[in-house]
Amino acid sequence: MTTAPRVALIHALKHSIAPIEAAFAKAWPEARLMNLLDDSLSADLACEGALTDAMTGRFLALGHYATATAADAILFTCSAFGPCIEAVARAHASIPVLKPNEAMIERAVTMGKRIGLLSTFPPTLASMPPEFPASVQIVPKLAEGALAALDCGDRAAHDRLLAEASRDLRDCDVIALAQFSIAAAAPLVAEATGRPVVTTPDSAVDKLMRLLKAKA
Repeated sequence: MTTAPRVALIHALKHSIAPIEAAFAKAWPEARLMNLLDDSLSADLACEGALTDAMTGRFLALGHYATATAADAILFTCSAFGPCIEAVARAHASIPVLKPNEAMIERAVTMGKRIGLLSTFPPTLASMPPEFPASVQIVPKLAEGALAALDCGDRAAHDRLLAEASRDLRDCDVIALAQFSIAAAAPLVAEATGRPVVTTPDSAVDKLMRLLKAKA
């Protein structure tokens, strides 16, 4: 592997691209990034209400495409599709295949036993809590209307709604931001709650950097 590994970033929301690129630019600018986006996945999941075999097949197709480009690792940024991502990881066991939230979960559980999980996408609050160990308590919270505001280009309203929703999590030890698309609101959430905040992009980049540098 070269000193500049190729990392495939696979997205189901267009809003996830900028946060993860910013995290790489800050922590690991040498990495070579490629972006694959299928934003119909999130729309279809919202419509279906549950993951399907067809969705898993679509994820496998994206994983095969990424490895065909000689990617050294795959990072998914769509937090509501855990079982689909696990299928890709099994199919490509020779390289790191990361769920968007696994590194953040590993970090959060070292910071407290009561973890507030803040999201703007309802399916995430159904799929993600089981990924935490049973030793911690998850307090889920949906920021109603925030994703719709972001879809309309109103980042200020999106961040304000997140901060307002996070106030219900002030009795938690740490706040976990469940999606890449909400990472930029971390300072506002920290201010609103007075609690430490962990984000998916920074945690994921740190873990990938460690994994790939260990293989070099």
